[in-house]
Amino acid sequence: MSAAPASVAGGEARVRSWDRAVDRALRGWGGVVYAFLYLPILVVVIYAFNDSRHVANWERFGLRWWGEAWRDESIRKALLLSLWTAASNAGVAVVLGTAAALGLRNVRRRTRTAYDAFMYMALIVPEIVIAIGSLLFFATFAPQLLGPPAIVITHAVFNTSVVTLIVRARLAGMDRSLEEASADLGAGRWGTFRRVTLPQLFPAILAGGLLAFTFSFDDVVLSTFVTGAGSSTLPLRVFSELRFGLTPLANVVATFMLTITLTAIVTAQVLLRRSAGRAGASGPVAGGAVEVTR
Repeated sequence: MSAAPASVAGGEARVRSWDRAVDRALRGWGGVVYAFLYLPILVVVIYAFNDSRHVANWERFGLRWWGEAWRDESIRKALLLSLWTAASNAGVAVVLGTAAALGLRNVRRRTRTAYDAFMYMALIVPEIVIAIGSLLFFATFAPQLLGPPAIVITHAVFNTSVVTLIVRARLAGMDRSLEEASADLGAGRWGTFRRVTLPQLFPAILAGGLLAFTFSFDDVVLSTFVTGAGSSTLPLRVFSELRFGLTPLANVVATFMLTITLTAIVTAQVLLRRSAGRAGASGPVAGGAVEVTR
């Protein structure tokens, strides 16, 4: 009678031991993958503070090449152009993406499905295909736009879909009864949007804008195809320099771009998490709905 429970307990112990071994193996493999992905980035950041003329030879800690990068007029111009195109693209993507997300709430399912197909197509299609298509379009119909305007428009095509997805996810967690209550209390559509809808959507809108800024700021493929003479963005400036050999300036520019990108991504993630955490909270929003009637 006691042999059966003992064998069952032994089997459970073996299963738990096997589960722990598999868990350790998966964690170890995950550590190897993360090390493979992020150690090269860490090396680039460390060598950005190398005072040596040679990229691969560590001499001593210093900020010499940071000063050299800032004194390089071509790098400064490329940085300003990248910031301008990324900010402009983010603005266009936020306006179009937010408007699309709001409009899709009140359309037929067939229309929504068709729009979703085009939106996901922009995200799934390889970037090189979008780049070639954009180049053919601008070269045929608007060659005068090749350069910064074409970069902004081309980036906005992709990033509008990103903003739309983020804002629609936030809209799905919103309580529409608050908007209906605002309308019942006498507020117009604009007043309801400004006092009730927009405050709830703002974290998602800002997060989508930051992601759009990030995707545009460090893009190489699309910018390479639609850029014009004398309008190289910062990634293109680094890429063109790599063709003639790696210099310490490349490490500095890469580190600077990484700082801007990580700051935008982390801020967007924090905003999205806060937005998700407030999805079920109606206290502050309800106060806003009452304030509309004053």
